[in-house]
Amino acid sequence: MFAIVGATGRIGGAAAGQLRRRGHDVRAVVRDPGKAGALAEAGCEIAVADIADTRALTAALTGAEGVLAVVPLAPSRGDAAAEARGLVDSLARALEAARPPRTVAISDYGAQHPDGTGVTLIFHHLEQRLADLPGVSFLRSAEHMQNWARSLRAAAATGVLASLHHPLDKRFPTVSAPDVGRIAADLLAAAEAPPRSLHAEGPQRYTPMDVAAALAGPLGRPVQAVALPRGQWDQALAAGGPSEGYVRLITELYDAHNAGRIEVEGGEVRRGTTSLAEVLAALVRQLA
Repeated sequence: MFAIVGATGRIGGAAAGQLRRRGHDVRAVVRDPGKAGALAEAGCEIAVADIADTRALTAALTGAEGVLAVVPLAPSRGDAAAEARGLVDSLARALEAARPPRTVAISDYGAQHPDGTGVTLIFHHLEQRLADLPGVSFLRSAEHMQNWARSLRAAAATGVLASLHHPLDKRFPTVSAPDVGRIAADLLAAAEAPPRSLHAEGPQRYTPMDVAAALAGPLGRPVQAVALPRGQWDQALAAGGPSEGYVRLITELYDAHNAGRIEVEGGEVRRGTTSLAEVLAALVRQLA
């Protein structure tokens, strides 16, 4: 049996589906059982546990031959980084108590750096905190293609895609979030133990200009990528509703991106199969 922490998210849900299609037993660990309907229909056992509740989480992980751990972020919280670090510590204590033979923890490109990467520092803490546990692998995920959803309404209305990736012709690593889940499922169910750390990105890298071109068809209008000036980042990000602290974490992340620090650190790269065009077309359909 495999336990999935964060099973209602894109990564966890895709991993659960992949494992169930292969005939494996899955225990979906969820905070809100009201969101677990699709998982139950897929044949998953549902365990209710908040990742912050170490005792409940330990019970949910006990007996699993493998665990997929996805630590949630809370953009609206004043100190999202401190809260996430607390969740990581609770997860670590639960894993120490339950002692599953294999754990795949979702991390982030750039997690090797101890400073200057904004939100990615949460995943540096994750890797440091879980490093001494037996059987742990870190799957570092590239930026999710689905993150462009926050820019779609403005692009549809104005024909302008504001990018925090600079310059516009620089290719950056990105991946569809469900592909990360499917890669994680492969690692959990593999006959051999996975590497200590590896990376997940899509079938190819893209520039912001590629993103704009891929949006033009689904939106039914030309779209031009524009490098949003650094001084306008905070205001643009705050319009989406995150806290001031979380906005600061994201701006620091994109500063690191543009400096070339959010990259593969040696080791294996597993590639998803979903193209950027597929993801963007699906996101535009959801706007309708």
